[in-house]
Amino acid sequence: VAAGHATLKTAHTIAHAEKKPKMEHTRESTLVLFDVDGTLTAPRKVVTPEMRQFMADLRKKVTVGVVGGSDLAKAKEQLGDDYVDVVDWAFPENGLNAFKDGKSIAVQSFKDFLGEDKLKKLLNWILKYMSEIDIPIKRGTFIEFRAGMLNVSPIGRNCNQTERDDFEKYDEVHKIRETMVSKLEIEFADYKLKYSIGGQISFDVFPIGWDKTYCLQFVEKSGFKEIHFFGDKTYKGGNDYEIFEDPRTKGHTVTCPDDTFKICTELFM
Repeated sequence: VAAGHATLKTAHTIAHAEKKPKMEHTRESTLVLFDVDGTLTAPRKVVTPEMRQFMADLRKKVTVGVVGGSDLAKAKEQLGDDYVDVVDWAFPENGLNAFKDGKSIAVQSFKDFLGEDKLKKLLNWILKYMSEIDIPIKRGTFIEFRAGMLNVSPIGRNCNQTERDDFEKYDEVHKIRETMVSKLEIEFADYKLKYSIGGQISFDVFPIGWDKTYCLQFVEKSGFKEIHFFGDKTYKGGNDYEIFEDPRTKGHTVTCPDDTFKICTELFM
């Protein structure tokens, strides 16, 4: 993706660049959904006061939602303790934990879906595999068990920011996560699971259909004429890919929070 500009999946793409008249966006007509890491914040960093203010201003123009892979606690660490109250729709864990107007409306369980025996077999395989891979450093918390998914990190989620950055560069070359995912797809082909690489150090494991498109079931009957989605990992295998490509959304690829600010300002403000 070219730095500093968004990529759209449809021909309506750069309507603003073609000098076509803007659609009249209102809170009733338009929903704008955002990924978190790389879209509203730098990876695993806290949202800036400027972005918080921009989101508040945007919410006066359109309906605003956030859909991220992290659980509610991590989402609050990045977006603030009042996160579910300062957006219209909040979808931690891809919407498996869903909020509207600050109130919980649905919760789904990965453990109940898979069952204890299958879950143990999956966890044992992951732990054994990661004990045998050789990477420059390992830390702790290699598997994080969330309500709607597993988050798997070869380096361990306890690594610091410098170690995160170093692993991301190492993984780009050595394809540690990509290789592990390909082996999981073969080993557990009958489990009906999806594996999605996201962020700098990990990938998510969840049932097919429990990617970010899961959240759309809650909003698609609300009468919006357009549902926009902004995310940075919109390539195949990235954790924004499915919702970016979904026919119910107008998908925008961004490269950083500044890019998100720029494109949203052009489209909606």
